[in-house]
Amino acid sequence: MKPIFAVGDVHGELGLLIKLLENWQRDQEKLVFVGDLIDRGENPGGVIRFVQKLAETSDVVAVRGNHEAMLLDWLEDPVQRMSYYSSQGGMETIQTLLGADFKNAASPEELRDLILLKNRSEIDFIKQMPLYFEAEQYVFVHAGVDLTKEDWHDTDPHDFYWIREPFLFGKNRTGRVFIIGHTPVQNLHKDGSSGLWVAPDKTKLDIDGGAVFGGTLHAVVVEKEAITGSFSVAK
Repeated sequence: MKPIFAVGDVHGELGLLIKLLENWQRDQEKLVFVGDLIDRGENPGGVIRFVQKLAETSDVVAVRGNHEAMLLDWLEDPVQRMSYYSSQGGMETIQTLLGADFKNAASPEELRDLILLKNRSEIDFIKQMPLYFEAEQYVFVHAGVDLTKEDWHDTDPHDFYWIREPFLFGKNRTGRVFIIGHTPVQNLHKDGSSGLWVAPDKTKLDIDGGAVFGGTLHAVVVEKEAITGSFSVAK
């Protein structure tokens, strides 16, 4: 198995991501993002373009997060979903995707139409994001899986990027180690710290350091037998 450099939830923090990737061994390591590249942050549109460009020349996988799913849902129904998507940091994504063209739209439908006109390649990139990525015993997934299923692959698509407590605190009998984001580690550590969170049975690793909320952007190096390194950039 090729070593994997796995990055937690970026949420538009382009500057932090560029700094974190100084530690990525591009020629030796596969780059995997566990979802939520967009929404909130300084430049979510820039993050999508940056990762898209990396994927053209390097070994890169970005799995779908709930925020990528929210953007696609908003594109389907911009009027009904505008208020909710805006409250989740979506407006920052829309603005940084459109740039100066943002001022040419006066309604949710016009914003949607402009995005589809000006940002088709970025939207196509988001649409093709897989729900999870497997390598040996490791599964990289945004939120988790349904541990009550006989086969975790049969998890409802929505749960791969939205599930929380049933996965985080459920019994893992899959024989897999899950590397996830979605839930900021500050919500899992009793002291509210932003370090990596490891489940008591060592079969789940949360690398979402809540960077966009003033926490830390994390990455871990995953090799066949173990996680062999970690890197962090504080907000």
